[in-house]
Amino acid sequence: MKTSELFQQDGVPLSEFEHDREQTLAEVLEGLRREQKHLPPKLLYDERGSQLFEAITSAPDYYLTRTELQIMRSAAGAMAARIGPHRVIIEPGSGSSEKTRILLDHLESPRAYVPVEISPTALHAAAESLNQAYPDLDVFPVCADFHETIDLPEIEGAEHGPVFYFPGSTIGNFFREEQVAFLKRVRRLVGDDGGLLIGVDLVKDPRILERAYNDRDQANETFAFNLLERLNREFDADIDPDQFCYYVFFNPQHRRIEMHLVSLVAQEYRIEDETISFRVGESILTEYSHKFTQREFEGLARKCGFAVREVWRDARGWFSVQYLTAI
Repeated sequence: MKTSELFQQDGVPLSEFEHDREQTLAEVLEGLRREQKHLPPKLLYDERGSQLFEAITSAPDYYLTRTELQIMRSAAGAMAARIGPHRVIIEPGSGSSEKTRILLDHLESPRAYVPVEISPTALHAAAESLNQAYPDLDVFPVCADFHETIDLPEIEGAEHGPVFYFPGSTIGNFFREEQVAFLKRVRRLVGDDGGLLIGVDLVKDPRILERAYNDRDQANETFAFNLLERLNREFDADIDPDQFCYYVFFNPQHRRIEMHLVSLVAQEYRIEDETISFRVGESILTEYSHKFTQREFEGLARKCGFAVREVWRDARGWFSVQYLTAI
C-alpha cells in the first residue's frame, strides 16, 4: 500500500495538523449563548473522546455497533456486488475503520481508500493498521471536519464516481438541516455514477433507545462529560463538572434521542474572556441521535438527489445499511 501524506486544505502534514482554535471557540460561545445551550458535536472527538467512544461501542446496552457489524458480516458480499470493482471508497468519520475492513475484504480490486477523520491520532493509527492489513491498497488520509466542505485528493485511474461509506448511523447525529446539507454535498462529490453506503438506525421501543444512550456502565455519560473537561483543558474554562448531571430521553415528536448535561445549581463559568450563566435545571445539549422510519429516510434521500436501491437489516429490524445512487 502507498499511504499518502495527509491531505488537508492547507497542505499541512498529519503530525503538524491543528484545528482552528479561534473558529472552534467562536462556535462554542455561539452555542452557549442560545436559549437551548449546545456544543458542537465535533468537540466530542478529541483523542480522549475517541477512546471513550470506542468504549461505548462495546457496552452491552449499546446495540448499534454490534448490530451493524452483524449486518456487515452477513451481507458484505452483496454490498460489494452492488458497489462494483475498482471503486474509490471515501469514509467520513473513519475512526478505527473496523467496519470498513469487512467491506474491503469483499470488494473487487478497490482503487483506493480515503479515510476522513477529525482526530489526527485516530487517523494516523488507522492508516498504519491498514498499511499492514492491505499492502496493495492505496490510502489517502484526510484530516478534516466532515461537517464542512473538504478538499479530497485527486486519484488517478478511478473509472467511476467514488462510493462514500458512512456507517454507524452518524447521519442521525446531525440537525435536520445538516442532514440535508451533508447528503447534498455527498451527492455532488459522487456524481452520477457513484454511490453512498450508509448506516441508518431505525425507530424502535424508546426503552431500548434510552438504555443504549444511558448504559449501565456509564460509558455514554463519561463521553459527554469529556466535553466539559475539554473546555477546561483547551479554552481556559473553569467549569466544575460535579455541578452537572447527565440526562437522556427519547423525544417522540422528533423521533430522536437527546443527550444533555443539566446544571444542578445556578452558576456562572468563564470561558476565555466571556462569562456563561446557568439557571438551575438549564442544560447543554451535547448530541442528538435521530431515528428513522424507512419511508422517512427514503424521502430524505430523494430530497438530496439519491434513491435507495437496496436495504439490509438485522433479524429484529433494529438497524439497516442502505445503498443509494443518484436519481
